[in-house]
Amino acid sequence: MTIPFRNRPSLPGLRATAALLLAVLLGACASLPNRDPLNIDVAGIESLPGDGMELRLAVKLRVQNPNDSAVDYSGAALRLDLNGQRLATGVSNEAGTVPRYGETLVTIPVTVSALNVVRQITGLADSSHEPAWNYKVNGKLEGGLFGTRRFSGEGTLDLSRAP
Repeated sequence: MTIPFRNRPSLPGLRATAALLLAVLLGACASLPNRDPLNIDVAGIESLPGDGMELRLAVKLRVQNPNDSAVDYSGAALRLDLNGQRLATGVSNEAGTVPRYGETLVTIPVTVSALNVVRQITGLADSSHEPAWNYKVNGKLEGGLFGTRRFSGEGTLDLSRAP
C-alpha cells in the first residue's frame, strides 16, 4: 500500500519561491549604504617599553570619515611594511567612533621583531642606498558583521631631509 504525497510542492511553485527569494536578496544588497572609503594617515609614532629582542611602538592613525554616518569600531589591526617587507604588526581592542564627516586618532601598539629588523638591514645593504624608503600600511577597524572597514595607505619616507 502506497500513500500518495499530497503536500509535495510543484516545480512552478519552487521556481516562484526561488525567484521571490532572489528578488528579496538583491533588494537587500541594493539597500546597503554606498560608503566612501575612510582616509587614513600616519599621524605619529612613539616608542613603547619593549620586551626582550623586540621593539614596541605606538602608531597613531588619523582616521577621517567622509560619509554621512558615523563609523563605530570595537578593535583595530595594523600591518606596516617598509621597502616591500613586513616591519611591524599590531592589534588593539580600543573601541570608539569616527563621527560623520569627522576624524579621530586611533592608537595601535605594534611590535617589530628582531628578525624583521635584520631583514631591513640586509635589504639596505643590498640596495643602492637610496635616501627614500617606501612604506605601506594595511589594517582594519572592526565593526561587526557588515561594519568592518579595511584601509590601506602608502607613501615615501625621504631620509635626505632628515636632520
